[in-house]
Amino acid sequence: MTSIDNGIAVLRSAASRLHDLHERILGWYQRHLPQSLLAAIAVAAKLVGSLAVRLYALYDRLSVRLKEFMPKGLYARALLIIIAPMVLLQSVVAFVFMERHWNLVTQRLSAGVVQDIAALIDIYKDYPQTADRAVLRRIAQERLDLIVDFLSENELPPPGPKPFFSLLDQSLSEEIGKQIGRPFWIDTVGRSALVEIRIKLDGAVMRVFARRSAAYASNSEIFLMWMVGTSLVLLSVAIAFLRNQIRPILRLADAAESFGKGREVPDFRPRGAREVRRAAAAFIEMKSRIERAMEQRTAMLAGVSHDLRTILTRFKLELALIGESPEIEAMKKDVDEMARMLEAYLAFARGDTGEQSAPTDMAAFLEQLKSDVERDGHRASVVFHGPPIVRVRPAAFKRCLGNLVSNAARHAAAVAITGHRDHRWLTVTVDDDGPGIPSHLREEVFKPFMRLDDARNQDCGGTGLGLAIARDIARSHGGDITLGDSPLGGLRAAVRVPV
Repeated sequence: MTSIDNGIAVLRSAASRLHDLHERILGWYQRHLPQSLLAAIAVAAKLVGSLAVRLYALYDRLSVRLKEFMPKGLYARALLIIIAPMVLLQSVVAFVFMERHWNLVTQRLSAGVVQDIAALIDIYKDYPQTADRAVLRRIAQERLDLIVDFLSENELPPPGPKPFFSLLDQSLSEEIGKQIGRPFWIDTVGRSALVEIRIKLDGAVMRVFARRSAAYASNSEIFLMWMVGTSLVLLSVAIAFLRNQIRPILRLADAAESFGKGREVPDFRPRGAREVRRAAAAFIEMKSRIERAMEQRTAMLAGVSHDLRTILTRFKLELALIGESPEIEAMKKDVDEMARMLEAYLAFARGDTGEQSAPTDMAAFLEQLKSDVERDGHRASVVFHGPPIVRVRPAAFKRCLGNLVSNAARHAAAVAITGHRDHRWLTVTVDDDGPGIPSHLREEVFKPFMRLDDARNQDCGGTGLGLAIARDIARSHGGDITLGDSPLGGLRAAVRVPV
């Protein structure tokens, strides 16, 4: 037995033991517990299982919703990773400060002010006072920094509006209730720098004005301002740092996209962090290998083309020296057909490599295609919308659209060419009024050497490479070609490439 067989045997033995243990425990429960309790346990287990399934479904829905609102870009996600812990940490710090330090300091200050007021009330009750209570007022003003006055009316005013953060009102109310125990009225809103407290005494109302800073921890705003300010500074530094770190990744993505569209990547070199530099170096090495492989293939095809053309040239020369006869004319047509097929095969295998992208006037280019179609005796129309200058490989793209237009003209009497360019895509549609192609064969016709027998006219010869070459060129530009039904009643070929 191999080690795998031994491991499987051990797992089977362990599973068998667990099954036996489960059976023994279940049997013990069935023998010693009443059936009503077992039924209740089964119902509870079923409810728990149903609740777990619902919670899992709710979690799935919430995760899907959360993914919809989460940022998609790396830059935004990196900022979120930095901002979220910072906000959470500062929220916890602010909560602890407000809940513990600020509340405690405010309660202590309020208790001190109320103690001073209670002492003044004791002096008022236990010691004789003059009519104007000048001594009591002087002690309150000079020793306790309180302004004391006595009102003639015996009733307190109705309660006023409470502020949104009523911590000071709450602290003063609690301390007055504990230390003085008389009816009172407080106002912390009317005067911004003072707190007014009225306490009902025997035959009078004592009005006290105290500084807000003496009863309230007023430096909390400074703490919050410092916390928010430092957070903004740290966030600005993080944004600047992240922009520098994300920029090499964006340059790598742009370089890969440009290379995929067949465009040159100017002044690209590895930059940024070590991992980004490694990815950039791997991209440059991959690009070099692809270019070397394409150059080797092009050189091999050029050699094959040269050798085959030499043989075909010999055939033509020998046929010309033989003389004129019906058989010789047929052989010359065969040689010409072989030469055309050879050029088509080499063009497909070569893929028009080596050409650089350049700005091209697409409106003028489509007008030229229209002239070529009309020269062959077909009706044609051209419409172009949007800015006409598009950066493509001119010869390759001309071959792509030329194959589509010639294919439409070969099988139809009228051809309509429409171009549309926006900020992202160039779309060119070629419509004809020919027999069209069945929908289930529209992907098959893009295969090399694929020719339809029933759908299109076969009177004109072809190699079956026109659509394959056109799609290969469109995809080398980062786009594609699709086939559909034309408003003219025939086939619509749509080329869509990024600009």
